[in-house]
Amino acid sequence: MKLYVMTALTLAALGGILASVALFRELTIYISVVAVGLALALQKYVASFFGYFVIRYARVFSIGDRIRIGSIKGDVRRIGLLHTILEEVGEDEKLGGELTGRILHIPNLIILDQPVLNYSKDYSVKDRLIQSDYIFDEVRIPITSDSDVEQAKALLEDILKREDQAHVEKAAALFGDSYPNFMKEVRSDPRVLVHVEPKQIWLKGKFVTPVRGRNDLRTRICLEFLREVQKLDSRIKLA
Repeated sequence: MKLYVMTALTLAALGGILASVALFRELTIYISVVAVGLALALQKYVASFFGYFVIRYARVFSIGDRIRIGSIKGDVRRIGLLHTILEEVGEDEKLGGELTGRILHIPNLIILDQPVLNYSKDYSVKDRLIQSDYIFDEVRIPITSDSDVEQAKALLEDILKREDQAHVEKAAALFGDSYPNFMKEVRSDPRVLVHVEPKQIWLKGKFVTPVRGRNDLRTRICLEFLREVQKLDSRIKLA
């Protein structure tokens, strides 16, 4: 009788062990599947979390900077652990750079595979880091093909020098003797370029401007050009 009981208990114990092994194997498979699923579901959040540290420690951009990431452009208002908040800036071919009033929430992971254009740039000058929001911009004025191109070019160059001189001097004072490339171009290259098309001629005037003041400066230059053309009663005709 005792032998029968011992045999039954032994068999029951073996059965329990085998059942536990089978259950543990199924549980291991289940946990592995759940872990893989969670990893796939959370990978974007993990990437955004690491993107936050890239932004902060690589100084990709800071609060207040005006940036473009892919087709998104705006002023940085907040840098969170997972998202960066931008105030959207409009952009079109002729007149861009104005705030639209819309708020954009972009995941931080976007900086890991998209180029970031920072208009509020940092320049390294003689081991000093200088922040500047000055950029090179241009104004385009179309004139007819029978206009006096030389006179129009000289007129626009004179206006650019008058209207842009203050910004050029401020940017020059900021950088001292070590100019970034765009400042060297201001001092050495022609300020007005001429582009000829079959039905019209384009005057393209280059100028230095704070990124947030580009539209104001463009407007002043264009209005001054129009006033001078009307005042001179010249052979300059707008297309």
